[in-house]
Amino acid sequence: MVEGLEEIFGRAWLTNSGPVHDRLEERLRHRLGVPHLSLLASGTAALQLGGQALGLRDEVVTTPFTFPATAQALAWMGITPVFVDVEPVHLTLDPERIEEVLTPRTTGILPVHVFGNVCRVDEIAAVARRHDLRVLYDAAHAFGVTACGAPVGNLGDASAFSFHATKVFHTLEGGALTYADESMGPVLRRLRNFGMEPGGDVELPGINAKLNEVQALVGLLVLDQVDQEIAHRRQLVACYRSLLAGLDGIRPLPEQPGVDHNGSYLPVIVDEAAGTDRSALLTHLASAGVHARPYFRQLCSHFPHFRDLPSAAPDRLPVAERAAARVACLPLHGAMSSRDVERVCSVINDVAG
Repeated sequence: MVEGLEEIFGRAWLTNSGPVHDRLEERLRHRLGVPHLSLLASGTAALQLGGQALGLRDEVVTTPFTFPATAQALAWMGITPVFVDVEPVHLTLDPERIEEVLTPRTTGILPVHVFGNVCRVDEIAAVARRHDLRVLYDAAHAFGVTACGAPVGNLGDASAFSFHATKVFHTLEGGALTYADESMGPVLRRLRNFGMEPGGDVELPGINAKLNEVQALVGLLVLDQVDQEIAHRRQLVACYRSLLAGLDGIRPLPEQPGVDHNGSYLPVIVDEAAGTDRSALLTHLASAGVHARPYFRQLCSHFPHFRDLPSAAPDRLPVAERAAARVACLPLHGAMSSRDVERVCSVINDVAG
């Protein structure tokens, strides 16, 4: 790290697409198995600039069961999010519900690989083809995930990744957009730099969404270790699944056939058979020094600025509403050991056994 910082400061090139930034961009392109990748300041910026580059406007279909950034990015672009319920198995956008909400104003679909679970991409692609819609995937949770050998960054028209410090791969803060159409590259380079052309003229309504050299250096160092991190997390996930297998009412989301997961989250559903509810379980875990989270306890459709939308009505989103009341994410990070997982599961067994 010190050597890298000396290189950066010795060169006196701290931001604006320096050589460290470009090195990380190229390495990530290879690591994610995508033809084109642009680094950005955050996953939210990746959604915003991706939407801008794809020409999204008016109405875009998306899921309510996601981190706020998904729907908020649409709102910041002046786009109305149209919420569709999630499917009950992996809690991703239900493709069977999309066509119910399409109107002449619909321009795209914004699904989310929530918790790293891959959406039903073939069905979503079929809907998009039938109605000439663009598909921008929120892949914030899905760094390095593959489905039947295909990297998720190659799905749809573009995919937005988050490199926030809480992610499996991170640059402290940051993100990236992957895309198949190489003509998007020059557009994104301008959009992330105030819309400026190389000569300084402004032609596009851009923002400041650049990743600086120090963040890129952190990314290069983390990238050297990310495969080891993912392998360790997968072992922890397998341990969790084994220890929770015989426990009624607290079940991890099922594995997806053909999907190589990145171990980014360990979500469980707490249902009536547990003899407790999620709130009581989380309180009990906290009292034992175990930090678990209700993820996502507030749907995007609950936000004050969205809740009056017709698509936000709770009776239109029954699966998402149920998930918001019952899903918890258990501790999962690279510094944990199998003994830590055993302790967490022992505490859960105390309250739900």
